[in-house]
Amino acid sequence: MSTASPTSHSPAQDAPDLRDTHDVPRTLDEGHAPRNLGLLDQLGMWANLGMSLLAFAGALVVLQPMGAPGMGVGAALSALVVGTLVGTAGVSAMALASSQQGQPAMVMLRGLFGGRLSYVPSVLNMVQLVGWGTFEMVTTAFAVKTLWDVPSWPVIGVIGLVTITLAIYPLHWVKVLRKYVTVAVIVVLVYLATQLATRDLPAYHGHGWDGWMIAVDAIIGLCVSWVPVAGDYARHSTSHRAAVIGSYVGYSVTQIAVYCIGMVALVIAGGDGDKVFSIFLGITGGTLCFWVLTLREIDACFVDVYSPTVSAQNMLPRVDRRLISTALGVISMVLAWRIDIYGFATFLSLIGSVFAPLLGVFLVDYYAFGGRRRWNTSVDAPGRPLMLLPWLAGFAMYQLISPGELGWWSRMWHDIAGTLHFTAPSWMSASLTSFLTAVVLTAVVDGVTGRGAEANTMVQGVSR
Repeated sequence: MSTASPTSHSPAQDAPDLRDTHDVPRTLDEGHAPRNLGLLDQLGMWANLGMSLLAFAGALVVLQPMGAPGMGVGAALSALVVGTLVGTAGVSAMALASSQQGQPAMVMLRGLFGGRLSYVPSVLNMVQLVGWGTFEMVTTAFAVKTLWDVPSWPVIGVIGLVTITLAIYPLHWVKVLRKYVTVAVIVVLVYLATQLATRDLPAYHGHGWDGWMIAVDAIIGLCVSWVPVAGDYARHSTSHRAAVIGSYVGYSVTQIAVYCIGMVALVIAGGDGDKVFSIFLGITGGTLCFWVLTLREIDACFVDVYSPTVSAQNMLPRVDRRLISTALGVISMVLAWRIDIYGFATFLSLIGSVFAPLLGVFLVDYYAFGGRRRWNTSVDAPGRPLMLLPWLAGFAMYQLISPGELGWWSRMWHDIAGTLHFTAPSWMSASLTSFLTAVVLTAVVDGVTGRGAEANTMVQGVSR
């Protein structure tokens, strides 16, 4: 006779409560998140996240990878497509898991590391998102300064205040994005692409494939930075399908399109990233287009304040998220007033080294060893310190292959590699190698600790 598993549930429990149209709870203790973001909402939000002013100048990371001469346009395009499709797959895998459990990304990691140990990735995620938020505010202020010769500090102040307001009402803003902003931005991008395509391009001196893997790693790192964010919105999805398709299609298509436009503009600008914005302004109607893209950039600022708020609530579940959003928004504003935006490629490298192996650990434990059947997202989830080992090993592998250019940090990893007599071949991907290292070691840890046997016992118990 069949017996129901304590963790099993009926399809009705997965169905969204369409009567629940209020915004997200103010604290994690208030109850389940509303399920009111459909496929179009998810597509709209992720499509907007794939479009960024930062990408226009950031396309230099693909055309001229860090530490390598310029690649050919065809090689750069293939690196962009491969990096985007591979990296976004990880984002969608996390979105599916969070949709299944109805929990934000950092709360999901309670099941991986335990309640207390999940604070470690939560803090790292807050740091990276505050960093991204600062980059976005600086970029937006620079764009406004390009349009109007005004000081940056009041512009950053206004952007910060608007961002905080949007973070307080996130689901309402996501629906506005889908209905209005996404359509406007798509029209602008199509127009800009058409205008650039009609121009005579100067000779481009990049050639060959040298640096191709560096470019792929940079793009994967960019995509993977959204992995800890995906669950914050997928938990509100009306279906698992909407969470997966919305994140994968919405983000992949628009990121590839924006970076392609950026590469063309960079070729026209002679590879000078500082001149990219002026290229767009020189197009007929370019000023209006640039205004639309500048206003859209506030969307990314909003995500970079709201998602670290959710990460902070993993550690402080009873604290009102409005207070946390306000504090994080102010911190981003202060940093934006003082930071230098250069060093973007190094920032991407550090992000990839943290979250690429973390994704590998999570995917193996959750999907391959049946963790989804009994995933524990409670505050007092038991600690699993052994799961930190494959994550740290993957992080170390990434740094050995691609230590970046961050002063003493890079020199330290170069010295460690020298001590180990390790020299990474040019074809080796730091992102994929660190990911696979974490995957293999997680399988070993789960096998030794009986995680797989536990999952098999549960399946047999349900079938009987």
